[in-house]
Amino acid sequence: MSAGSEKIIMAVPKGRVLGEILEVLRAAGIVPEPAFEDSQSRQLRFTTSVAAIDLIRVRSFDVATFVAFGAAQMGVAGNDVLMEFDYAEIYAPLDLGIGVCHLAVAEPAEMVAGDDPARWSHVRIATKYPNISRRHFAARGVQAECIKLNGAMELAPSLGLCRRIVDLVQTGATLKANGLVEVEKIADVTSRLVVNRAALKTLPREVGGWVQRFQEIVNGAAA
Repeated sequence: MSAGSEKIIMAVPKGRVLGEILEVLRAAGIVPEPAFEDSQSRQLRFTTSVAAIDLIRVRSFDVATFVAFGAAQMGVAGNDVLMEFDYAEIYAPLDLGIGVCHLAVAEPAEMVAGDDPARWSHVRIATKYPNISRRHFAARGVQAECIKLNGAMELAPSLGLCRRIVDLVQTGATLKANGLVEVEKIADVTSRLVVNRAALKTLPREVGGWVQRFQEIVNGAAA
């Protein structure tokens, strides 16, 4: 555990999967204090019904950083985040089966008829996943020029920033609303329980016990 910490800190991401994560936490007996679900609260760290566990609510990409550097001993992160950062310090022992979506390449609908992804040699894309994107395209011999954006990727083609984007797709509604069509799937994405490797070694009973508890919940849901 990090210096001066007396609790296990668990990092969870803000945004679309938080409701699903809360269901899993409650099933494990971890219920956050009321301020956690108060949209007006400016708190970032919260106590829970388990005295030994506090939650921190951060951006999805920051979950991996907090866990990798030991500021949080556990967390929930999408495998998109794990693939982008590829921190050696993070162990992801369990797929929670929530936050289901996928990572894809999309382009304007009017380009699709005359475009063949198999013939690409160079692409310019907007994405918040430059590392994943470069690896994906390099594996098929395509040079990728990545423009890093943290949001509103769908605007990039219509404003001339690039012709294609790489982003998460859940229903495809946002792509459609912005005149874009998915043309290539990169990876399926779900949320994973992640732990700091050093914490798992120094606190095997505490951290390992929670990994086992979450495993039981996932197994029960699948039964």
